[in-house]
Amino acid sequence: MTVIDPAPRTCSVAAALSVIGEKWSLLVVRELALNVHRFDQIQRNTGAPRDILTSRLRRLEAEGVLEKRQYQDRPVRFDYHLTPAGDELRPILLSLAQWGERWTGQKGSTFVHSCGAEVEVVHTCEACGGEVTGLDLTLNRAATVSAA
Repeated sequence: MTVIDPAPRTCSVAAALSVIGEKWSLLVVRELALNVHRFDQIQRNTGAPRDILTSRLRRLEAEGVLEKRQYQDRPVRFDYHLTPAGDELRPILLSLAQWGERWTGQKGSTFVHSCGAEVEVVHTCEACGGEVTGLDLTLNRAATVSAA
């Protein structure tokens, strides 16, 4: 008889999605990555309803993805900037954009690297330099702690 564990798999992907895996959150990160920092500009560029945008900004700040900076005293006004954790999402956004262009037919802007070439993000193995496709991976499950 096979016993199926009723608990969901412990997963860093699930943990990441709990922070950024919602449409408006990713679009906020996109705007900040594109150097759009003011609430009204973020709202205009994403199309997010103001109340939802406020909620997402607060959540992303609480999770350490962005920080709020005061830029005006009267009235008090803030803008938003990516933290180092938020900056690490930039290549992920580029990969999502490439996937979207390839598989949805939606063409967006292109990005140019500091070397002058148009960017095509390729994931590589740090150890051997080979391209990582996902088809070439095996899973080493993290050790789980069991209640004694």
